[in-house]
Amino acid sequence: MQRTALALLVLSGIVNYIDRATLAVANQLIRHDLRVSIAQMGFLLSAFLVSYAIAQLPVGALVDRIGARWLLTLGLSLWSVAQGIGGMVTSFSQFVAARALLGIGESPQFPTGARVVRDWFDVRDRGVATGVFNCSSTLGNAIGVPLLTVLMLAFGWRWMFVIMSGAGLVVALLWFALYRSPHDLVMTSEEPAYRTDGDGPGRPAPLTFAIWRQLFALRSTWGMILGNFGCVYVVWIYATWLPAYLEIERHMSIRSTGFFSAIPFLCGTAGALLGGFVVDALVRRGMKPMASRSIPAAVCLFGTAVCTVGAAYANTNTLAIVLISASVFLLYVTTTCAWALATVGFPANCTASIGSIQNFGGYLGGALAPALTGLLVQASGSFVVALVVGGAIATASGAAYLLLVREAS
Repeated sequence: MQRTALALLVLSGIVNYIDRATLAVANQLIRHDLRVSIAQMGFLLSAFLVSYAIAQLPVGALVDRIGARWLLTLGLSLWSVAQGIGGMVTSFSQFVAARALLGIGESPQFPTGARVVRDWFDVRDRGVATGVFNCSSTLGNAIGVPLLTVLMLAFGWRWMFVIMSGAGLVVALLWFALYRSPHDLVMTSEEPAYRTDGDGPGRPAPLTFAIWRQLFALRSTWGMILGNFGCVYVVWIYATWLPAYLEIERHMSIRSTGFFSAIPFLCGTAGALLGGFVVDALVRRGMKPMASRSIPAAVCLFGTAVCTVGAAYANTNTLAIVLISASVFLLYVTTTCAWALATVGFPANCTASIGSIQNFGGYLGGALAPALTGLLVQASGSFVVALVVGGAIATASGAAYLLLVREAS
């Protein structure tokens, strides 16, 4: 079940991120067909992120209460329908509504991953497991940009949306058919002991609103919210604007953009996996679980800031791609550390809840990034100011991880 669960989480996560990327890949064509400005496109890109961020608060508690199998099945089905609707819209306002529905549908994906890792893996193995399911986000972007470019050029942007809708519905059926929670299966006496080692004695009580609300009284919760804000902000600069940046700022063709946009996210896949190995190695060497996650996250965000600002002033396309790739690599080490934080230091019945609260903070940053980037590019005529702002936000969020996240007393 460990292998099955992680394989399905990677598959669904890849579809999740390919679906998010459809609008970024078709940016220029959709702007032309629907007659939207570059600033309006920024707000359209943010529509998904706003609804996704808001949905994070209830969805984590629902995963903890109802279970990963049902919530992810419902989420996959809803976001796939929304993706299909996106291929049929005829106006800017209709597209905003479709993207908002996509955000609600996609919201259970990563809280479910945190819940599954907590349910099926020992604390010493959760870093690598988190890195495996988290790498789906970068694999989705790396696969998605060239794949979607091919589909768009072959069938048009509308059929590109519809084809991805069908793929998501297939994955929903697979998840529902194959995944089971621990209480659904018969296990040996050793298996429950392995799964719960380090989580405290006894089976955790069901999550209540009072327990959920108390999470906001913890300083570490706010450190995770603020830390993830900057991480996801910079991720979504690249996830939503990288193809347009390469076309507008670097004067690349659409075909070249499809190839070069994949490189940073392949590097991000390596970062997501490496982050999991780093976390588990630090725990096995005696570092406390929370510190093994928060300190690498802070260091990587500081490195992200340097690389992002460097990319803003790079004088060649090659140097810009190298620095963006380094930035995305470090960002995905950080995201693995962030999701691994959700699996330690908090009660087991709050795993998806704390993960989704943290992700709520992250996607407030994610929702701000496309719109603010679009406004800054339109006002300044280049991406330089937008990238420098991203570097400053990453620095502040690294400080939040370093100063606020602490071991439970």
